[in-house]
Amino acid sequence: MDLIEEIRKIAEGIPAQLKEDRKGISLEWVVAERKSFLSKQKLVYQARMHLDREAKELRFSERLKESGFGLSGGGAGDGLSPGFGFKTEKYSTGSGPREGTLEEQSNLFGRKYEYRFDFGLIRRSIEAKTVEAEYRFVYSL
Repeated sequence: MDLIEEIRKIAEGIPAQLKEDRKGISLEWVVAERKSFLSKQKLVYQARMHLDREAKELRFSERLKESGFGLSGGGAGDGLSPGFGFKTEKYSTGSGPREGTLEEQSNLFGRKYEYRFDFGLIRRSIEAKTVEAEYRFVYSL
């Protein structure tokens, strides 16, 4: 089994954009995006992986990146949330990766926006394929 090909299949199923370069493999997925007349907001999941074939090891790191610009109707002091709404984040941390979900509901110009994102879904899928390919999965911050 070719591990990179298996990771590519996982990316296609999300769907996420996968890139390979000399530094390794990167995966990027736009979890949520809002556009309005005067503002734009985006939440992006990003993962970086480095496959060391000699050591039979996959080093994995991930993050959520939120960006936005424009005028906002304003959530409760968050500066980025267009319209009125709320965001709920449930997660746990420890010595390992972040686990949990991110949910948001808001109204902007009468339209309701919702999304739910499980932080560990992609990581667990890639970790399972890594172990199946008899590689060691190493999470790093």
